[in-house]
Amino acid sequence: MYMRSMRKKILTPKKFIKPSYAYLVEKKRDGGEFSQEEIRYIVDSLYDGKLPDYQMSALAMAIYFQGMSAQETATLAEEMMLSGEVIDLSRITRPKIDKYSTGGVGDKTSLVLTPLAVVCGVVMPMMVSQDEEFLISSLDKLDAIPGFNGVMNLEQFSDQLHETGCAIVDQSPEIAPVDGRLYYLRQNTATIPSLPLITGSVLSKKLAEGAEGLVVDVKWGNGSFIKDVEQARQLARSITRVGRSLNRRCVALVTDMNQPLGDTVGTSLEIKEAIELLQGKGPEDLQELVLKLGMEIVRLAGVAGSTLSAKQTVQRHLADGSALEKLKDLVAAQGGDPSYIEDTSKFPVAKHIRKLPAPKRGYVHTINAGMIARGVQMLGANRNNPSKHVDPAVGVSEIKKVGTQVKQGEPLMMIHYNDEAKLESSLDYFKQAYRLAPKRPNPPQLIVERVA
Repeated sequence: MYMRSMRKKILTPKKFIKPSYAYLVEKKRDGGEFSQEEIRYIVDSLYDGKLPDYQMSALAMAIYFQGMSAQETATLAEEMMLSGEVIDLSRITRPKIDKYSTGGVGDKTSLVLTPLAVVCGVVMPMMVSQDEEFLISSLDKLDAIPGFNGVMNLEQFSDQLHETGCAIVDQSPEIAPVDGRLYYLRQNTATIPSLPLITGSVLSKKLAEGAEGLVVDVKWGNGSFIKDVEQARQLARSITRVGRSLNRRCVALVTDMNQPLGDTVGTSLEIKEAIELLQGKGPEDLQELVLKLGMEIVRLAGVAGSTLSAKQTVQRHLADGSALEKLKDLVAAQGGDPSYIEDTSKFPVAKHIRKLPAPKRGYVHTINAGMIARGVQMLGANRNNPSKHVDPAVGVSEIKKVGTQVKQGEPLMMIHYNDEAKLESSLDYFKQAYRLAPKRPNPPQLIVERVA
C-alpha cells in the first residue's frame, strides 16, 4: 500500500503553471477538455482542502452539463484512486474480481455472489460504500447476524482476503478520500447522475481495493436513481470503456429495476432469501440474475473459458452447497454467528404480519419499486437517519410481480411490522406502488443489455 504524498513528489510536473479555479470552471462550462495536469491539480486541491466548496460545486455542475471525455474520466478515476491508500494484493495468486451495483430494491445478489465466486476460484474484495445500495446495504442485512463486524482496517481486510477469499466491509475512509468529499458535494448539488463522475467514483474505489477486474450491474427504472434505460446503457459503456483504458477487465449488465428483485424487501427477510438461493432455491428473477452475474465473474477471472463452462461452474457450486458453506466462513471470519446461516429461524421475526389486499380484480400492470422501498423505510428499515437503528425484522414478502393475476382482496404482498403507527405511515406508499389493469402486460425483460 502507498500514499498519495509519495506519488506527488514523483509525478507533479515542475513546469505546470497552476490556473485559477475560476478559469477551470469557465473552461469546463464552455465545453473545454481538461489536461492530465489540470485534473491532477483539481484532485490535489480537493485533497489539501484548498478548493472552496462553492467553486467545486460549480465545477461539478459544469461537468454535469458538459460531460468529460473518456481520457478525462480515466485520469480523474486514477487521480482519485491515488488520493489515498491502494491495497496491494499481489501475494494472493488467485484472480481478484469485484462486483458493483448501482443499487436496487430487494437486490441481495452480493450476499450470494461473494461466497459463490470464492468457491469458483475467484477472490472477492467487497467494500460497500454509501452510494452502492438503494435503501438497505449488504452490511445492513449482515448486521442482523449477532456479532457480525463490517468494519476493519486495510491490513485486516487484506489478511481476510488471503485466508477466506472474500470480505464484505464498510468502505474505508483511507480508500479514495477525494471521491468521498466530491460525492458529498454531488449529493448537495443535484449532480449525482453525472456519468463521468459516477464512472470516476466507481473505478477509483474498486481499483484502490485491489480488484483486477470488475463486473457491473447497472440498474434502471423507478427503483434506481437511473430512471432512463438509455442513460443506464451510457453509464455501462462509460465504466467498461474507462476501465479498459486503465488496464482493468470490465463487463457490465444493464438490468431492469421497475419492480423489486426477488420476493422480499427488508433486512432479515432478504438475507434469508439469499440463503435460499445458496440452497439452490429462491425466486426465478433472482436466480437468473445471480447466474448471469456469476457467469460474468468467472469468465472475467479466466476460471471458465466459455459461456457453457461458466454456466456449469456457477450452477454446480450453487447445487453442491459449497457456496453456502463459504458464506458461513465469511460470517465467522467477521465475528458473526454462522449458526444463523444453518438455521434461518433464528433471525428476528416481526410481531405482526398483515396483507396488502388488491383493491380489485386484474393483472399487476406496474409496480413502483421506489414506493415499496420508502414504505419499508417507514416501517423502521431507515438507514438515512444515523440516530436510528435499522429494525431487522420489518419489511415485505410474497411480493406479487408484474403480469400476475389477482382477485379482489388477494394479497399483493405481506407486510411485516412491529409498530402500528409506522404501519399506518407506510400503507399509502405500498398502496400507491401497485397499478392493476384488466389485460395482462408483457413482463419486463430483466437483463436489457450486456456491455463488454
